Amino acid sequence: MPIPANWSPKLLALLRIVAGVTFLHHGVSKFFNIPPFPMPLNPLLYAAGTLELVGGALIIIGLFTRPVAFILSGMMAVAYFMAHAPKSLYPSVNGGEAAILYCFIFLYLAAAGAGAWSADAARNRA
Repeated sequence: MPIPANWSPKLLALLRIVAGVTFLHHGVSKFFNIPPFPMPLNPLLYAAGTLELVGGALIIIGLFTRPVAFILSGMMAVAYFMAHAPKSLYPSVNGGEAAILYCFIFLYLAAAGAGAWSADAARNRA
């Protein structure tokens, strides 16, 4: 028995919220050391951490979802090709699986929008 089609906006919102929370976690690690970030921060990591904190929070609440998700998708593509791809061709070896998944989840959110339970949906109703 397939999932009913009318669940799509809620499942999209759930995907957005979970992706936002897990993405925000990376920024929290960089700036608040919870859990401890394994390396010293450089200007590029400060920029990434800022996007993770601010972008992750906006994704969680579903505010400006499409443009924020588009920016975060690009950030994760750059992160993959700068930090992971040079180590190996294979994502399971180079540690880049999460970067690829975030890239395409955010790209999907940029196209699909926030779904239900979002500030964007509330703004559109008003």
